[in-house]
Amino acid sequence: QVTLVESGGGSVQAGGSLRLSCAASGFSVSRYAMGWFRQAPGKEREGIAALCDGLPRTYYTDSVKGRFTISRDNAKNTLYLRMNSLIPEDTAMYYCAARPATWCAPNLLFANNYNNWGQGTQVTVSS
Repeated sequence: QVTLVESGGGSVQAGGSLRLSCAASGFSVSRYAMGWFRQAPGKEREGIAALCDGLPRTYYTDSVKGRFTISRDNAKNTLYLRMNSLIPEDTAMYYCAARPATWCAPNLLFANNYNNWGQGTQVTVSS
């Protein structure tokens, strides 16, 4: 059974940093495409970063390029999202997602391409 558990969220002032973790079980992160999504109150879930299985290929939405970095530790079977230069607009519930790696493309930033989700971790950025 695929399980994803996010952690690392919290409250931070604008300009600060956080690192989110997504611990995976039931599958190997090295063989799955994985992504980070966020959802603010009253807004749709937004894909912000994704990476492919085993390939050095990552995708980011424009609003986080240069500030966020997605990475994976295969030994720990964990996905990460390093977030720097946080702004209040980054406030949201953050989710990780995974899917079997049958293809690799920018469409990995779309939520409907994933069938496995974590419960989320809240990030709040104050001005």
